[in-house]
Amino acid sequence: MYISTQDELDAYCEQARACRVIAVDTEFLREKTYFPRLCLIQVNAGGAIAAIDPILIEDLTPLASIFEDADVVKVFHACSQDLEVIFDGMGCTCNNVFDTQVAAAFLGHRQQIGYGALVEAYTGVSLAKAEALTDWSRRPLDPEQLVYAEDDVRYLPDIYESMVSELIERDRLAWVLPEMAEVSDPARYQKDPADAYLRLKRAASLTRRQLAIAREVCRWREETAATRDVPRKWLLSDEVIVELCRRTPTSLPRLRRIRGLEKSPEGDCRQVIAAIERGLKCAPGDFPAAIKQRARSVSPDKDGALDLMYAVLRVVADRAGLAPQVIASKDDLADLLAGSEGSRLLLGWRHEVAGRALERLLGGELGLTIKDGRIEIL
Repeated sequence: MYISTQDELDAYCEQARACRVIAVDTEFLREKTYFPRLCLIQVNAGGAIAAIDPILIEDLTPLASIFEDADVVKVFHACSQDLEVIFDGMGCTCNNVFDTQVAAAFLGHRQQIGYGALVEAYTGVSLAKAEALTDWSRRPLDPEQLVYAEDDVRYLPDIYESMVSELIERDRLAWVLPEMAEVSDPARYQKDPADAYLRLKRAASLTRRQLAIAREVCRWREETAATRDVPRKWLLSDEVIVELCRRTPTSLPRLRRIRGLEKSPEGDCRQVIAAIERGLKCAPGDFPAAIKQRARSVSPDKDGALDLMYAVLRVVADRAGLAPQVIASKDDLADLLAGSEGSRLLLGWRHEVAGRALERLLGGELGLTIKDGRIEIL
């Protein structure tokens, strides 16, 4: 059903509130704005599928209260962007989230499996992709668009039930639930402008003094983009910011010499200069910590050890029916190699599945061989 009035939404939410599991998806646009524009919310509550129009409905509080209810499981597929859009567009956080993409990786499917592939694997249904590039902000929506949108939640409740049964059968539900809490942590999408420099491409190539400048320039970009509701890159690209941090121009003519800033508004340029000057005045004791490219920072003589560790990881992951990336990243392997006590591979199920074998490898108690073209553990 297509819900475009307050009365329709109130009635639907009254019915949906009785469900302990609902499936959720969103359609949004963000190409020309800082904040994603929420265009449609699809919900499947007990088989009652609704495409809810947040553009035409002013008060989404009844739906927000369901999303915030920790007693109701919200099933998403690849939830991170949806949760950010719901937070920005509705002002609420979703509690008790189950992400079928995360769960799939614990059940032997490939890492980051797409929704269409997952639906086909569990139901045999092949979903149409004709509306994948639709402008969801345009009204009215036609019946084909609504069917496409509703299909994004049509199969999720049944897939959820099947996945939970499989996870319980394999004794992996306790592994998955903390991962769900991690991917749905509001801290992942509630970002402080003062930390925006941490997401700057090539930030690891900057010195700590340069990072102090990057912190101020990125903070200005973040706050200004949010105020104007325009994409960050419309103000300054990451490449330009890195160049600003290296050249530190403190006059308009010098700043204009940097490619990409020739035609920027003078007012913006002067604010960027002011941000650079704030960074230059930062005391050494207040410099940001250096950003390390951790996986690449391993010395060349240890590259071979990491290669062996990754080979062991792939073997144990294959045995367990898990995607290797679910167990550990290359940074996790580097942590273990460096003897870090905080390595994730020393904790919980990761230690049980892979950590012990990797510790034995590093202790010289485990070896590898090739049999019938496959790597095996000795």
